[in-house]
Amino acid sequence: MLRAGIVGLPNVGKSTLFNAVTRTRNAQAANYPFCTIEPNSGIVTVPDDRLAVLSGISKSQKLIPAVFEFVDIAGLVKGASTGEGLGNKFLTHIREVDAIIQVVRCFESGDILHVSGSVDPVRDIEVINTELVLSDLATVEKREEKQTKAARGGDKVAKAELDLIAKLKPHLNSGKTANTLELTADEQATMKGFFLLTSKPTLFACNVAEGELANPEANPHVKAVKDYVKTAMNTEAVIISAQIESDLVDLSAEEQKEYLESLGVKESGVGTLIRAAYHLLGLRTYFTTGEKETRAWTIHVGDKAPAAAGVIHSDFERGFIAAECTAYEELVKLGSFAKAREAGRLRIEGKEYTVQDGDVLEFRFNV
Repeated sequence: MLRAGIVGLPNVGKSTLFNAVTRTRNAQAANYPFCTIEPNSGIVTVPDDRLAVLSGISKSQKLIPAVFEFVDIAGLVKGASTGEGLGNKFLTHIREVDAIIQVVRCFESGDILHVSGSVDPVRDIEVINTELVLSDLATVEKREEKQTKAARGGDKVAKAELDLIAKLKPHLNSGKTANTLELTADEQATMKGFFLLTSKPTLFACNVAEGELANPEANPHVKAVKDYVKTAMNTEAVIISAQIESDLVDLSAEEQKEYLESLGVKESGVGTLIRAAYHLLGLRTYFTTGEKETRAWTIHVGDKAPAAAGVIHSDFERGFIAAECTAYEELVKLGSFAKAREAGRLRIEGKEYTVQDGDVLEFRFNV
């Protein structure tokens, strides 16, 4: 199962957000640095309104959403790359996740300490990125030393790595993250073997105050973060209010709806964050549906039909014959499988079909 790691400076709301995302109280949340030491992890369900709609068509008895894993990692401080604070542990834990969600504080509060004494989310992003880049530079330099010796002996793999390092080192030395360097497909494949922290896909969560969730664009910190991550990192920022999300944990679904409406908000920011993280990990969803259950299955972008079938059971992939397929939008528009079949919207797809997000599938197999 792929994992998204929540990172950030101390006291930016990471652990509060983790508790909200996983709907638990597992992560200790308190107003002092290094409240989280060992990483907490939890399974997160992916909000998807399509499940309920398909369930209505099939009159399903049960709904099963897609899931993936979130990890709450200890707060980082300046100097982490050289072991300051919990730096070495922090960097090791980041290395073990597949994507990074960087939480940045975009709210003012005299009651909650900030390690730098003031709120400046762009500065905070640069502090974290600097430590990750410095760690990556150390990794690259060690690899360069090792592969230089191998390349002298005629090792072609070592030579290819050195060619990549020649492009990567000046990029990192300029303070830029590895995932912003333009590379060929072969170079990207080579870089994966370096296991660099800044090569991981990253998105940002702007943590705003309760009263700002309905109109976050009025918050100058949010605008600064969005502008920065778009231009400097070619990624996105989503808006959350960790405290609101924490308050929602103990409420029923109806009470949550009423509370959000009272704030002028239609949807929880955590739902947006979870979906963004799911897509950031390169994950997509297809559905199976029937009277027994409607279920969301997780696949990777580009997966062919046999691989998608294997998510259900290895026998489905091994004995794959074909998949009966329709797009979610088509099925909902027509209202039933019978009408979709009459309209010729149920297709038979073979082994080379690339499954799309929202496909509704039924597999034919023989083992």
